Amino acid sequence: MRPVTTLSIALALLAAAPLAAQTPAQTVTRVMNSAGYKAAVAVLDRDHDQTVADIVTLTEIPAPPFKEKARAEAYMAMLKAAGLTDVEIDEEGNAMGLRRGTGKAGRPLVVIAAHLDTVFPEGTPIKVRREGTKLHAPGIGDDTRSLAVLLAYVRAMNEAKIATDRDILFVGNVGEEGPGDLRGVRHLFTKGKYKDRIGQFFSMDGTSAARVVTGGVGSKRYRVTFKGPGGHSYGAFGLVNPMAAMSAAVVDFYKIPVPADPKTTYAASVTGGGTSVNSIPDATWMEFDMRSVSKDELAKVEARFLEIMPAAAEAENAARSTKEGRIVADLKVIGDRPAGHTDEQLPLVQTAVAAIGAHGLKPDLGASSTDANMPMSLGIPGITIGSGGSGGRAHSLDEWIDVEKGSSLKGMTIGLTMLLATAGMK
Repeated sequence: MRPVTTLSIALALLAAAPLAAQTPAQTVTRVMNSAGYKAAVAVLDRDHDQTVADIVTLTEIPAPPFKEKARAEAYMAMLKAAGLTDVEIDEEGNAMGLRRGTGKAGRPLVVIAAHLDTVFPEGTPIKVRREGTKLHAPGIGDDTRSLAVLLAYVRAMNEAKIATDRDILFVGNVGEEGPGDLRGVRHLFTKGKYKDRIGQFFSMDGTSAARVVTGGVGSKRYRVTFKGPGGHSYGAFGLVNPMAAMSAAVVDFYKIPVPADPKTTYAASVTGGGTSVNSIPDATWMEFDMRSVSKDELAKVEARFLEIMPAAAEAENAARSTKEGRIVADLKVIGDRPAGHTDEQLPLVQTAVAAIGAHGLKPDLGASSTDANMPMSLGIPGITIGSGGSGGRAHSLDEWIDVEKGSSLKGMTIGLTMLLATAGMK
């Protein structure tokens, strides 16, 4: 007969406790001690080569901004083959499928998503190169590995016959990178058929299994075009010059005071225009980026920016001749990501922290600009987590990940622990 110990008594009491009464840490412990969870982890281990193969397959299907259709269609087929129901591509291009829970249909569900798109333009050569346990290819870590990990979760949960109280929606979403402006999750939360049912949201992005993004760095991005009459640099000397207006605008823009905390930043980044070295340009343009973890501070910077641009045009009109026409500043929004925050005391975050700690890692909480910005801005609990393993050189042609099985599997099991604890594993 096994002796009764303090630990065994504690585990027995934990198992008997109502699920709703358990703390996030207790829930994580219960999940990790369950036979179903151990069976699912064994499947992840056994099928790790399949996960790596899925990474390669998906990476080699190009998914440039706004042209993710081919990868979305392939991912939809993989979600269906993994055993999900209600598999579809929605109006915005997101590929998704549902894993039903045991609770009443229509209740709040859990979403776990990874983005389909990469930053690389159409025509970029993409072929995975393997060196030992390292895989090299554009977009392989940001965020294709995560797409494959989500598939692995579905297969492992199904084979282990795991039941959860809540439905889980698995999503490969479009439009996370740069010009995509979060269009995939924006649609999911504002127009998609599940928009009123999303109770908690995981974005899986990047590799670090210890990282938990709880702060959403919001951004406002503009392209400003200064237009004028133009002319010969010698013969029309004295006319207003859009280059002068734009230069003054940049100087004033960089005088905007911002706080160090909450971190708030701005940048004049990309520029162009003009006709020739001996011409006064008829147009010059520049793109501007403003960011903050605080929506209020971001709004302050944007408000001052919106004052500076037309004021610079008017200052140039007052400084030089307008006999052939005036300078105008044309402002176009090219990016608008909402800022937000998920309270670190909420069960979603505490569950993530407990899962990371239970696997022997130190949680690293911070802020970033990810798909989780959208739920954060709406007051819906949302975080971004990593898929495991390691990687580097994201957004570069020599991007890489390491799929060494030990580290890779450990990171995958941490995310699975979070997901099952959040969805109410039976």
